[in-house]
Amino acid sequence: MTIYETQKKELYQLLEYGNYNQLLKRIIDFTLDTDDIKHYRNTLYFIDWLERNPQAELKDPFETILVELFRTLDAKAYDEAPHTLVSIENLIRSYKNSGFALGPISFEIRERQIIGLVGENGNGKTTLLRALCGELQPTAGQIKYLFLHEDTYDLRSHLIYIPQRTATWHGSLLSNLKFAASTYGIVGEMNELTVQLIIARMGLRKYRGYKWKNLSSGYKMRFELARALLRKPKLLLIDEPLANLDILAQQIVLDDFRDIARSPFNPVGIVLSSQQLYEVEKTSDDVIFLKNGTPRNLINPADGVDVEYTEVPKFIVEFETDWNMEQIGQAMKILGLDRLEMNGGTYVASFPAMVTTESFLRHVLDLQMPLTYFRNISRSTRRFFLS
Repeated sequence: MTIYETQKKELYQLLEYGNYNQLLKRIIDFTLDTDDIKHYRNTLYFIDWLERNPQAELKDPFETILVELFRTLDAKAYDEAPHTLVSIENLIRSYKNSGFALGPISFEIRERQIIGLVGENGNGKTTLLRALCGELQPTAGQIKYLFLHEDTYDLRSHLIYIPQRTATWHGSLLSNLKFAASTYGIVGEMNELTVQLIIARMGLRKYRGYKWKNLSSGYKMRFELARALLRKPKLLLIDEPLANLDILAQQIVLDDFRDIARSPFNPVGIVLSSQQLYEVEKTSDDVIFLKNGTPRNLINPADGVDVEYTEVPKFIVEFETDWNMEQIGQAMKILGLDRLEMNGGTYVASFPAMVTTESFLRHVLDLQMPLTYFRNISRSTRRFFLS
């Protein structure tokens, strides 16, 4: 089944289970993919109708608009293969007046791929993003941009970097996005329709008339994403997009990233940095952990081993229980407990690699150990944050 066919099926599943909020977002995504002003008008009219009729029966109207959309998209050509967008080869960025240096680091960024950057503050995440977008020139190594672009200006139009602290803008959110769209060549009725659709897609309709000072940090980030989407970028580089968001808002934004990245017709590569480790790991296809500027978990394609770091395979689990450390230590000896520590109120235990999630949980059940939280972090970058 192709990417498009899979996503088409997903939309009908959303319809079947009545998940209309998520379905509407995906309908807007596919509407924008048509590049057809007729569909733009229809979807925006539908959004207005939904706001005017909050108690209406929704299944049939949603199904009608899906049928109309897919009638157009079924005939639209797209490329199934995820092309490589950027190749980073032995990148190093050092500073003359500091002992810190990023790299060497090598990896690739592909279409429909989300790469998470994690690590403690000051370990190179922002430096890497700024190097990728061209704000910082590499001290050594190469960054090769493999998508079509005519010059540096054209390159930057397809490659968008959103810093954690965004610049102040003036006027209303709506007028700013309309102006941005006009600078990208979107004019006339298409300007109005495109901007209104993207505003709806990013959950900004209630804030159209707001000014910069009236928006929270989270909605300022959504504004930046809306402005970026107007350009149909190839690559999005985003620094700490989850900062200042509550747990629910974080998950919504990450779901948005995933849907934006994997578009069949306008796929995007996304690199994002964040301190929200588990949320990023759930969404990302690959995660890079940076420690003192060096990746701890990247595979070198040449020799198939970790760059600058080798670890003995282990089964590592974090959990929370009412039992104390002595009770746990005695109980887990039979599984070959290698190390036990408490980290932020959570126990972290290391065992030989032969231990599995199933055998650990079976042992816990046999002991009747009360667990209030459990996670296997054997392959999570969480293990690099431990003492």
